[in-house]
Amino acid sequence: MTFGEKFSSARKQAGLSQQQCAEKLGVSRSAIAKWEVDLGMPDVDNLKAISQLLSVSVDYLLEEDETINFQTIREPINLDEYPKTGKCRDRRDAACYGRNQDAEAIYPLIRRKKMTFLEAAVDFIVQPGIMQIADYLEDGSAYYLVERKGRQYLVSVSSEFICTTELAAKVDPRKFIVGNHVYRKSTYRLI
Repeated sequence: MTFGEKFSSARKQAGLSQQQCAEKLGVSRSAIAKWEVDLGMPDVDNLKAISQLLSVSVDYLLEEDETINFQTIREPINLDEYPKTGKCRDRRDAACYGRNQDAEAIYPLIRRKKMTFLEAAVDFIVQPGIMQIADYLEDGSAYYLVERKGRQYLVSVSSEFICTTELAAKVDPRKFIVGNHVYRKSTYRLI
């Protein structure tokens, strides 16, 4: 999505007309219209104001290939309350399944760090796979793509929290990129 598309979508989600948005930002309605069709860009001060007004990050507005909505729900979790049953291979699977039983699909994901050329070269020279292992040890969460009511959510389950983030753009469960990570569908499915 382009800046204009994201700005327009966020403005509509906030329930503001172009005129109302312009008044709150202290700019003309025509400036808003131009920004929404990518015929111009707001300056840094206006970007900050837009971010605060519409409750979105500046990074989200400016990142062209961003697929994440930046509206994350983070809840504490006790994995002991979710015993491994059925298709669930561990307690994290069970926690994701238990919290998303109304979903149409739950895909366990394999997350890999999207490496720069230099990182890939160092990884290859030092020990192939070492960068991926370091990334996993730093995070240690299990990841899932949940599809519910025509929307997709990226869910991470750690030993302490379950975080659910709605994706702004539809992704292919087989492989997609969010930020600095590539996600691939695992060999099994929970739902």
